[in-house]
Amino acid sequence: MKRRSGMRIYRLLPLGALLLGSCAMLKKQPQQTAAEKPAEPRQMEFIDGIAISRDPKTSDHSHKNRGTSLRESPGRVAGIEEARWWQFKYAQLLDLPVENVVNEKLFNFIEEWYGVPYRMGGSSKDGIDCSNFVNTFMSAVFQISLSGNSGQLFHQVNRLAKRADLQYGDLVFFAINRKKRISHVGVYLDNDRFVHASSSNGVMISDLREPYWVRYYAGAGRIN
Repeated sequence: MKRRSGMRIYRLLPLGALLLGSCAMLKKQPQQTAAEKPAEPRQMEFIDGIAISRDPKTSDHSHKNRGTSLRESPGRVAGIEEARWWQFKYAQLLDLPVENVVNEKLFNFIEEWYGVPYRMGGSSKDGIDCSNFVNTFMSAVFQISLSGNSGQLFHQVNRLAKRADLQYGDLVFFAINRKKRISHVGVYLDNDRFVHASSSNGVMISDLREPYWVRYYAGAGRIN
């Protein structure tokens, strides 16, 4: 009896081992690699109270920006929602925040004359030269009576030592001819921009930092 029981035990051992191995195979799950794992959707997180704003270009050195007179500050508008069409237009041309373009009388004058063709000796909207444009501008916007060509105007201003001192209404001069004499004049606005009657494009706004104007820039002055 003992011998038969032993034999039964020996016969059952391989079967038990087989069953245990099968269970182990069933329980063992294949591991997913990092590449096979489905990517979890990334959630955007918002932080309250954080706002992004660009650093606007301004001419802080123009601490006495001129309005309709040489002593009047044009100020600022309360917000962009109050701005008008001409403020948006000239904010783009001057590369300034809309809130900084506030001198309505000045920009309305420029708007009236913008694109008027250049004509030597001209003084009307049929054609105007640089000095007559400046004389007309200063009279209409700042109530200052000037006369003379660009060279004569150069001797009527108080010279500014540095370009950083330029303010609305200052005059900028250029010596374009070969004799290095003053031959062109414009009116400074803001952010290195000035308005003038260009011989090629008529009344327009240009940038003092353009290579052409840097090359011929001869100085600036202020009418007190």
